[in-house]
Amino acid sequence: MTDRVYICPIGFAPAPQSEHGNAIRIAGGMIYASRFAVILRRDGMVVERWLASTDTIDEVLANLSEECVVEAQAQWADLARVHPPLELGQRTVRLDQPQVVGILNVTPDSFSDGGKFLDRPEDGREHAAAMLEAGAALVDIGGESTRPGAPAVWEGDELERVIPAVEYCAAMGAAISVDTRRPAVMEAALDAGAHVINDVSALRHDPRSLDLVAARGCPVVLMHAPGKQGSEGDDLHADAGYTNVVFDVFDWLRARRDAAVEAGVTRENIVLDPGIGFGKSLADNLALLNALPLFHALGQPLLLGASRKRMIGALSNEVPAHERVGGSVALAVTGLDAGVQFLRVHDVFETVQARNVWRGMRDAALTDFGGLPGT
Repeated sequence: MTDRVYICPIGFAPAPQSEHGNAIRIAGGMIYASRFAVILRRDGMVVERWLASTDTIDEVLANLSEECVVEAQAQWADLARVHPPLELGQRTVRLDQPQVVGILNVTPDSFSDGGKFLDRPEDGREHAAAMLEAGAALVDIGGESTRPGAPAVWEGDELERVIPAVEYCAAMGAAISVDTRRPAVMEAALDAGAHVINDVSALRHDPRSLDLVAARGCPVVLMHAPGKQGSEGDDLHADAGYTNVVFDVFDWLRARRDAAVEAGVTRENIVLDPGIGFGKSLADNLALLNALPLFHALGQPLLLGASRKRMIGALSNEVPAHERVGGSVALAVTGLDAGVQFLRVHDVFETVQARNVWRGMRDAALTDFGGLPGT
């Protein structure tokens, strides 16, 4: 019999004073929670669910076994964990406010913009500069499409695509992440001026990746994808059998976080991504998006990558990828409301504008009226 516990924020406040101080600041960011669900799962099935506030959390945790209490207390502390800024070359990226990551695909077959920048470095350079000017905190460069059914890319081809893009972005002084699962590409990209590794396989594709990231001391994004990797397989979208997608992804990310820490990666360098669209149905994706606040209980910054994805088309008459800007911004705001630190997007200008308006409202709430109008 295996028991697992989860603490999920479910009641949010625009500012702590609206709850007379009985709220916690989630992840040191710009959202506050005053009510929480404490969920007990036994052998994969939910068997108990309690509601708690900041005043009653200890009383609720007393219902748990000793082992579960230790885990629950760690999650409670992690919900309020303040994440230090990332020092990325010339740029400091603060994690007490949401940041936008702009996508630069140098591929022939990415689902949204494949081929636009692969053989035209001047266009890629212009696009990267426009994203930075629009307010992107990082440029995320990818040389391999990871859409369902995309063929694997030979390492040499990926290097030829990625490294020139890293070099021209580095020349701009950009903070750069590289979307790759191959250690040779990781190492060459870091040597060329990249700062962050964004691995859709969560460092599973090649056993050397864990040691490399630990040795280089760089931040890494670990993304959930159900498919086996390396010698066991190469399809990120395969083997997607979930008992409960939210808790299964949570447990999987916790295991990958712990594996990275055991290999020598510091916790301050680990960012987690629930992997929207990777081996997940529309219902799975919606469940994860609605449960995003839970993932702060893992104690790491979170990245959300839902931009222009197929689920938006499924909810809007199957519009093509380039017509999914409105849906992408809607999902970005969902991430903002959940306290996500990074939004990985194609449409930087629109997302930054939405983020700035959202932040203005949050800032105003901290000094807003003290009660009802006229009091």
